[in-house]
Amino acid sequence: MTSRVFVDGQEGTTGLRIFDYLQARDDIELLRIDSERRKDRDERARLINQADVVFLCLPDEASREAASLVDNPDTCLIDASTAFRTDPTWTYGLPELTPGQRTRIRKSKRIANVGCHASAFIMLVRPLIDAGLLPSDYPYSAFSLTGYSGGGKKMIADYEAATDGSLDAPRPYALTLAHKHLPEMRIHGGIDHAPVFTPIVGHFLKGLSVNIPLQRSYLPEGTTAESITRVWQAHYDGAPFVNVMSAQDSEVLDGGFFDVTACNDTNRVDLCVFGNEERLALVARLDNLGKGAAGAAVQNMNIHLGLDETTGLTCRLG
Repeated sequence: MTSRVFVDGQEGTTGLRIFDYLQARDDIELLRIDSERRKDRDERARLINQADVVFLCLPDEASREAASLVDNPDTCLIDASTAFRTDPTWTYGLPELTPGQRTRIRKSKRIANVGCHASAFIMLVRPLIDAGLLPSDYPYSAFSLTGYSGGGKKMIADYEAATDGSLDAPRPYALTLAHKHLPEMRIHGGIDHAPVFTPIVGHFLKGLSVNIPLQRSYLPEGTTAESITRVWQAHYDGAPFVNVMSAQDSEVLDGGFFDVTACNDTNRVDLCVFGNEERLALVARLDNLGKGAAGAAVQNMNIHLGLDETTGLTCRLG
């Protein structure tokens, strides 16, 4: 059966990537809006209410306005903004969050797609907190390395136009320590306080890694790299896009270096723990335009429509 899909905000980075995923599928009918009418409220409302699934790829306020246009009870919204990620009336769109999350996504008509940094952070810590290997009141910190596509069309244009070397070096940002992903990190990560989080943008298009440092002396006894890996393996057993890796695997490090772009062009996320007897580091990497944004949105759509969640998505490289 063909499902009708409308992307509201189809000119943005995430919207364009969703189009890339869906336009080759014969089970999807893409409803298109004329470019000159993409801000026409009435035309958008018409297409929104004709669709089985609507992807909202808009700023927060515009997403809220678009959600108010729905009067068809059968229309499912998948919102890519931060507007609804901590709203209890919306389902958080991270299928791997808990054992029942896929069922919630399947039944919901309001799905808040995950943030790229947040999804990596949450996938690292939530299973470990639920299993008692990490305390919820630990003073968590994290840093993220991300490609410039995460900043949207303007940042992409700025990086691609720069010829004077001014953007070659990595650039930390959000230094007020109030990044917009913090609320979902706290709530869906199961932690008591938002982490001290510092993202860093690099001179590469896409790819993202989140690193969470931990002091072993402040963790429950028995929290080791081996026990962390076992919990991840059990929690993500059967999850087609999650790859739990051992620090001893040859593909994890290349000459001692960790490649943050290794999951690019897939919907895969790699999880690994590094460290020693005193300190540990939890690390996740993903494609910020894939599992961190558009790929996750398509995965949520597949689950909602009752399809195999891997439909139209790549699990592995090669």
